[in-house]
Amino acid sequence: MYGKSIRLRRLFPNPAHRLFSVPLDHAVTMGPIDGLERLAPLAVELQSSGVDLLIVTKGAAREVAPILAPPTLLGIHVSASTSLGPTANRKVLVATASEAVSLGADLLSMQVNFGVPEEPDMLTDLGTAADECRQLGLPLLCMAYVKKDGGGTAEELRHAARAAADLGADIVKTSYPGSLDEFRRLCETTPVPVLIGGGVRIEPEAAFLRLVEESVTAGGGGICIGRNLFQRRPVGPLARQIAARLHGSP
Repeated sequence: MYGKSIRLRRLFPNPAHRLFSVPLDHAVTMGPIDGLERLAPLAVELQSSGVDLLIVTKGAAREVAPILAPPTLLGIHVSASTSLGPTANRKVLVATASEAVSLGADLLSMQVNFGVPEEPDMLTDLGTAADECRQLGLPLLCMAYVKKDGGGTAEELRHAARAAADLGADIVKTSYPGSLDEFRRLCETTPVPVLIGGGVRIEPEAAFLRLVEESVTAGGGGICIGRNLFQRRPVGPLARQIAARLHGSP
């Protein structure tokens, strides 16, 4: 278990340092959306602006690996589905923890969509990934979403986050439950660090920054936000503002 402990300390080096992670896996599900046309230049700008962790798919690692510089960490996302198919909410495993380690991963990322008919299959995949990560000493991030109208109630989000943690996730990413008090309660009932996800773009930018600040105030472990960051240009100035809020800088 030493490997997992060491890697988790890299992700969370001290209590004041919240994790600034950016998922860049959207192209599998949505195609080459705005902001992800060219991955390498975006990754360079993000890591020079204070991002701690970049999360990419196994194929996209070929673009990121040549420009990845310490201390930026690498996550490999192993869940996939596309909006082209009839079961977009059914995520399947397309890589293993061993493959992620061979690509240089500091973390394995996967997604479980709760509240859909295929939920049992994804829970099985979560158990498989948790066992592989335990054997290899690799931290496991579960993106736990409730796929119901409105994105799930606060109670349902607490349930999903706790289920993901209790099934072996070391870090849980989930949706913001709508208020500071509800997010605080979610963090208190989830026994691992909770990262807030961004989802669709939040306007104005000041409202997005308030969300980041509230996640810190409520005891969150950091953020795992993609489109709300990389679809705003230039990316660097906003990323530096986020880093200052998450890393305890004035």
